[in-house]
Amino acid sequence: MTTPYHPPVKRSVEIAGHKTSISLEPLFWDMLKSAALREDMPLNALIARIDAERIQSATPPGLAGAIRLWLVANTR
Repeated sequence: MTTPYHPPVKRSVEIAGHKTSISLEPLFWDMLKSAALREDMPLNALIARIDAERIQSATPPGLAGAIRLWLVANTR
């Protein structure tokens, strides 16, 4: 990627047996793919884990926001 400024890209993923779509900027998709490789798990499995963690929050953000927050918290 040449610039981080790009509108979100929508992709379909499967979480817990159901399909959903997530819109993230390409930079975050790249970071998420790298995190899945580091965690040695499929991308959908990592997204499902993030989803399960966010649902346990007292005030859960949307899934895309939770993914962005997880990436920032786990790449510092």
